Amino acid sequence: MARVIGIDLGTTNSAMAVLEGGEPMIIPNAEGERTTPSVVAFTEDGEVIVGRLAKQQAIANPERTIASIKRKMGSTYRVRIDDKEYTPQEISAFILRKLKRDAEEYLGERITKAVITVPAYFEDPQRQATKDAGRIAGLDVLRIINEPTAAALAYGLDKMDEELTVLVFDLGGGTFDVSILEIGNGLFEVKATSGNNHLGGDDFDRRIMDWLIDRFEERYGVDLSQDRIAMQRLKDAAEKAKIELSTKLSTVISLPYIWVDETGPKHLEEELTRKRFEAMTEDLIEKTIGPTKRALKDAGLRPSDIDKILLVGGMTRMPAVQNFIREFFKKNPEKKINPDECV
Repeated sequence: MARVIGIDLGTTNSAMAVLEGGEPMIIPNAEGERTTPSVVAFTEDGEVIVGRLAKQQAIANPERTIASIKRKMGSTYRVRIDDKEYTPQEISAFILRKLKRDAEEYLGERITKAVITVPAYFEDPQRQATKDAGRIAGLDVLRIINEPTAAALAYGLDKMDEELTVLVFDLGGGTFDVSILEIGNGLFEVKATSGNNHLGGDDFDRRIMDWLIDRFEERYGVDLSQDRIAMQRLKDAAEKAKIELSTKLSTVISLPYIWVDETGPKHLEEELTRKRFEAMTEDLIEKTIGPTKRALKDAGLRPSDIDKILLVGGMTRMPAVQNFIREFFKKNPEKKINPDECV
């Protein structure tokens, strides 16, 4: 019997898994990575690049690079490249096609069926657009599953005897979603969902980038934000530093030869502490409070009514985010599953 793959078609990153002995197993992509950037780029000679390579040239080639297309699913938005227009479904299909191809290569068999996760707040047009993207990519989409439900399944909450009220706190690369689920007898009901479509890891990266740009300008009188190649290097370095600061108290950002002029090459080297990073992003974490309170209000619940808190999205690794959740709900969030992989 042909296997069905599960796909998390994310705003910033996508992932795929397959059931092995009843347990989900993440399928690495062709680059050996467990997640694939949801970025599509078109080269001048018409080649389509998807994933890590597309992301690496995004700032240097912005007119021909598409990211965060998930935000446009189900809309009349079109992407124009040269003399051709693409729908959000067609752009998403490039991502799904790569995932399908990489899964087939890894598993050594043809893949034709998939289950795809979507945000709980997706309306019918967005859900249909996601199915259409799968069809364009050569996949029969058997089910569309709500992301918070997928997270609860990943944590095995469907197998528990008791009835639970669960809050899923999903802070990803480009979006923030908070959902409240009632779980009992293997059934899931989404009671409320809220969020911010423009809050995520990219905003935290930007704070580090702006800080580095200011520091360099103070030292050399040069504004790096006007140089696309420098900005691409800053973006990559900022993301790396952000990830390191989830496990380390400080990190050194080193970018040699970031600028060259008639006086010679200029190097950027700065130490960023976790304390400074938390101070420069405190307001971003505070932006999660409003949607969280709104979801609780819509569900008619208080923070003390929540039995379990599930963390989804890479940004929930940040200690300051976990501390905020701990203080707000007066309980520890569940952390036993990689937050990048649980939907």
